[in-house]
Amino acid sequence: MSGHDSKYFSTTKKGEIPELKEELHAQYKDKRKDAVKKVIAAMTVGKDVSSLFTDVVNCMQTEDLELKKLVYLYLINYAKSQPDLAILAVNTFVKDSQDPNPLIRALAVRTMGCIRVDKITEYLCDPLQRCLKDDDPYVRKTAAICVSKLYDINAELVEDRGFLEALKDLISDNNPMVVANAAAALAEIQENSSRPIFEITSHTLTKLLTALNECTEWGQVFILDALTKYKAADAREAENIVERVTPRLQHANSAVVLSAVKLILLQMELITNTDVVRNLCKKMAPPLVTLLSAEPEIQYVALRNINLIVQKRPSILAHEVKVFFCKYNDPIYVKMEKLEIMIKLASDRNIDQVLLEFKEYATEVDVDFVRKSVRAIGRCAIKLERAAERCISVLLELIKIKVNYVVQEAIIVIKDIFRRYPNTYESIIATLCESLDTLDEPEAKASMIWIIGEYAERIDNADELLESFLETFSEEPPEVQLQLLTATVKLFLKKPTDGPQQMIQVVLNNATLESDNPDLRDRAYIYWRLLSTDPEAAKDVVLAEKPLIGDDSNQLDPSLLDELLANVATLSSVFHKPAGAFVTRVKTVQRAEEDDYTDGTEGGDSETPAHASDTGASPPSIRRQPAAAPAAPPSMPDLLDLMGLDNDSIAIVSVDQPEAPSGPPLPVLVPASSGQGLQISAQLIRKDGQIFYSMLFENNSQIPLDGFMIQFNKNTFGLAAGGPLQVSTLQPGASFSTLLPMVLFKNVSPGPPSQLLQVAVKNSQQPVLYFKDKMSLLVFFTEDGRMERSTFLEMWKSLPDTNEVSKDFPSIGVISIEATLDRLAASNMFFVAKRKNANQNVLYVSAKIPQGTPFLIELTAVIGTPGLKCAIKTPSPEMAPLFFEAIETLLKS
Repeated sequence: MSGHDSKYFSTTKKGEIPELKEELHAQYKDKRKDAVKKVIAAMTVGKDVSSLFTDVVNCMQTEDLELKKLVYLYLINYAKSQPDLAILAVNTFVKDSQDPNPLIRALAVRTMGCIRVDKITEYLCDPLQRCLKDDDPYVRKTAAICVSKLYDINAELVEDRGFLEALKDLISDNNPMVVANAAAALAEIQENSSRPIFEITSHTLTKLLTALNECTEWGQVFILDALTKYKAADAREAENIVERVTPRLQHANSAVVLSAVKLILLQMELITNTDVVRNLCKKMAPPLVTLLSAEPEIQYVALRNINLIVQKRPSILAHEVKVFFCKYNDPIYVKMEKLEIMIKLASDRNIDQVLLEFKEYATEVDVDFVRKSVRAIGRCAIKLERAAERCISVLLELIKIKVNYVVQEAIIVIKDIFRRYPNTYESIIATLCESLDTLDEPEAKASMIWIIGEYAERIDNADELLESFLETFSEEPPEVQLQLLTATVKLFLKKPTDGPQQMIQVVLNNATLESDNPDLRDRAYIYWRLLSTDPEAAKDVVLAEKPLIGDDSNQLDPSLLDELLANVATLSSVFHKPAGAFVTRVKTVQRAEEDDYTDGTEGGDSETPAHASDTGASPPSIRRQPAAAPAAPPSMPDLLDLMGLDNDSIAIVSVDQPEAPSGPPLPVLVPASSGQGLQISAQLIRKDGQIFYSMLFENNSQIPLDGFMIQFNKNTFGLAAGGPLQVSTLQPGASFSTLLPMVLFKNVSPGPPSQLLQVAVKNSQQPVLYFKDKMSLLVFFTEDGRMERSTFLEMWKSLPDTNEVSKDFPSIGVISIEATLDRLAASNMFFVAKRKNANQNVLYVSAKIPQGTPFLIELTAVIGTPGLKCAIKTPSPEMAPLFFEAIETLLKS
């Protein structure tokens, strides 16, 4: 609309809809156009003008391009609510798709693709096939995008009509924008499909790289993102790709720059020549630095991406630390990110400059920024041993300025420095003790108490200092109480005199008799029992040498970092979370494949399916699983503390919590007799590609229950709640079912794999309920576990024999191969091939768990006879016991 069209948004007329209807049938086309503009204006401000559908559609028969665009806009908005009437527009669409004007042909196809009505899709196919081969590149590029939209509505139709092959042909088109749109469409279709659709070959690679130089900036982004999925055959090819892509680093569009950086970083993994790698690092520095001169919002996105890049390749920006010094007018979110990167780039060479900056920031007015700056000094001390003394000097100078929150942060970080360098800098304890009276924050108090307890033998008046805290013991928060308890025990063990003995008695009485915190009470009982039975054993436990803490500036798990670097320039790289942790994608339902297990290309006793069977499986749907996630903070207690849930342990899920499905009854994990009238039944399930905790709460008590919360202890797969537990108030005698979304690798337990899942649930009326559940490996098998036969064979041969584990199941029999394969497919274990060995049938099946760990499975059985042998090969043979238990549960049921 033009600048004079605001008049269409205001009216003083009575009976607006009847008057618009009349104007839409006016004799003069200018009046009809004005009427359509008024309809669009009303629609834009939220008025319901769907009753005019037929009247607006009648205006489609026009040569006026502007009017046609307006009618198409109306159609896109209302076709879904009026699907039967939308059919009226089909003839005009088909006619417009053959119009001499390429703009109208493209407009018709684009609009038909945007109308998500099943009844119209079959009419779209013929015009779309013509437009994919149209002489005009504008029409072809529009049609390419339309194919991906049609695939989202009806994947089966797209495959049957050969649109995928037509899209692949467009990759070889002579127009670069057509190539870019075809690549974008194929990439989107691949995201929504569980089988390979868009595989880049060396021929396709050449076409895409050629188009890269000539297409628009967003076309370049599409092509660069598509090329990130290509794995170069060798170092030479990787160097050639990088050479062709490097000029994109000079582009004015920041999205092109970041996509080029992403591709170069991925290809650098294959380049072995150190000189080439060094030169590439030099070339990537200037464009990344240039991004920091943009507006703050782009700076923030760039900084979040740079944060990931310097974790993988710190040499890229090793000499550019000054670029990240904060400006006075930087927004706080930019300053915080710059601080993180400065810590990562800090080295013995530049630490003096960095410390001067941090010291300057510690005198600013923004309290949060000051706190973060003080912590940054401590992190540098922990990271760089040679610079630790200089860092401590700066911290002591900051303590002397007597600003309360600065002093408290300094004490917190000095406690960490003592943990990193024990028995090295204890001479500064006296200075810290001078600030004892000013401490009012729990973390600072707890840190100071830890220092006093840890070095009690070196502090003459340690008992007096601790006694000053004990006066307010019952009013202190739990973390201070816990630290006071431990520090008092340490003092008593180091100085077993009358004073500390009386103190320990007071603390233990307070903690066991007057506290309702289970963590504090349990720890006090443990100390009491230790001290009363064997003081020497108590010394060994409480005064044991502590492990040194490490530098946490590279806090991301390497596998998660690799996944995030593969998603540079997307939301994943801004959130520093895999896409699966914050977004849910609905995948298109795949066609059920025929039960044809014979390939016919191999010898008589080896058979391979053209497409592995999906029969019996629920339609594949939501989201890729996250590869990993940051480990939980080191301060999280081993015993679950539900008195205050840690926000860091709760991930945001962008979908509403689904309702619990009906099905077989859930196992009872907390009977009413143990739960003070609350009975909890629960089980892990996999639904639409995501793991949920299906729970049923039954209130058999006499009081209403509300305020439910849940937390999971560390476990093998790092399962944690993906959102708050949504349970409405439970009246006496009522029950409530819910599905709790789960996220992976939030809080991974060390040690050998285990099925154990420890859960704690609390509500506002009852104490915490602790219970155990078992995790079946079946819920972790992902939808992308299907393998081609050649890939399966190659991987089987590449894994050493030590990675093969087998087990016999004498009580399990195979009655029907098809039924067994269906049952396996329903749990995301996919058929690869089968063969006969004498009277035995041997089945080969593939599966995959999160983090991309494959399971290559060989099942051997005689049909109709009890006895099954299962052998697996996997890069993680320690998972074999969990796998065998899962397969036994599945095939026995």
